[in-house]
Amino acid sequence: MQSRPCVNAAPSLDDPTAARTAGAQWLSVALIDARNRTLRWLQHFESLGRLHGAGPAAEHAQPCAGALPLPAQLIGRAAWFQEYWVARHVQRLRGAAADPQGPRLASIEPQADRWFARLGPQPDPVSGPSRGTPEPLPDGAALRPYLAATLETTLELLAGTPDTDTGLHVFRLALAHEDRLAERLAALGDTIGVAAPPPEVGLGVPAPSRTPREPLWIPARRFRPGIPRGTPGLVPALEQAGEEEAVPEFEIDAQAVSWARFAPFAEEGGYDDPRWWTEDGWAWVQRFGRRAPRGVEQLRGGVVLARFGRLVRAPAGEAVAHVNVHEAQAWCCWAGRRLPLEVEWELAASTAVSRGFLWGDVREWVAGRAAAWPGAPCQPVAGCPLPAAAAGRRVLRGASSWTSPRDRQRTARVGVHGARDDLFCGFRSCSA
Repeated sequence: MQSRPCVNAAPSLDDPTAARTAGAQWLSVALIDARNRTLRWLQHFESLGRLHGAGPAAEHAQPCAGALPLPAQLIGRAAWFQEYWVARHVQRLRGAAADPQGPRLASIEPQADRWFARLGPQPDPVSGPSRGTPEPLPDGAALRPYLAATLETTLELLAGTPDTDTGLHVFRLALAHEDRLAERLAALGDTIGVAAPPPEVGLGVPAPSRTPREPLWIPARRFRPGIPRGTPGLVPALEQAGEEEAVPEFEIDAQAVSWARFAPFAEEGGYDDPRWWTEDGWAWVQRFGRRAPRGVEQLRGGVVLARFGRLVRAPAGEAVAHVNVHEAQAWCCWAGRRLPLEVEWELAASTAVSRGFLWGDVREWVAGRAAAWPGAPCQPVAGCPLPAAAAGRRVLRGASSWTSPRDRQRTARVGVHGARDDLFCGFRSCSA
């Protein structure tokens, strides 16, 4: 991407376009805003004695793909990632062209790389990989100075950085990463049964209950998914535009599948019938013994589920959440429908919002694997590498009700393991 001047406008801090294109002055305020929210999450987990995940709900949390990180790890990672890509990276002024594996300075926290570079249980230097008990992580008293010092350094460096896309790349990247971590902190708190945070902490609410809408018919057309080359601002690797392609006409749900539509599948024994599941999906059902989506305690007579440590009744029109791609595919097979192709989802989000296409209640599973768009440069961008070509890596589109407003990007593609159901993830369907 060429270096070019940025427009120093003063948009709202919630503006998703500004998050990727605004200049240094706006970025400095947004970075402070993101760090203050991280500190509020720290205070919330700490006040409940759950910074390190302690508590019966955490110990008996339903299993998911991979080990859950601890709140202290996610919170510390916000500071570590910022330091890693800004203060420590000697090539930061090269922007997207910087070598992701290039030389780095030492961290101000000697254990930072060990604690925060990877999430989940940490390996023990003597006995090898942990089997669920991580090594001691810093407490709030240690995390706060690290969070403060890394932000202070970032802002000092930002003040002396050229106001160009190249110069500001790593700062925009750090903001995007911390905004997304806030959503992960909310999902983690929900999963381990932490009490719901006040609105000023999490800046999120459950997805609203929607009145059912008829599916939308999208006419055939040629469409180029992703962000075109030369577009100013931050362009993650997975979002780099590929080739224009012909998209046949299709029908797609106007909104994410609700509990009212999903519950009959589970009530009628959908989790007991291998006809509806892929081979990988059925293996997952058998391994974990699921009979309903994560956290659901009752289906008949209304859905009752655990939400932030409390049993609540989910409105029938609320979008299904905490389902993985196997569950989404199984429901589609049972209902005689299918998951949308990624290009179909993006085309509908780009052209059919005025006709009632709603997104933003849950992040949504789509068909296909996490990979660059066909014909895209297929090159990692500094700080935004393409996901590893690992089995099960799938894509979530859209945003959830817990997503930071700055991260509500129509082109956003999040690559995660398809068995993940600890996130605020759901789906919509297309006609088969």
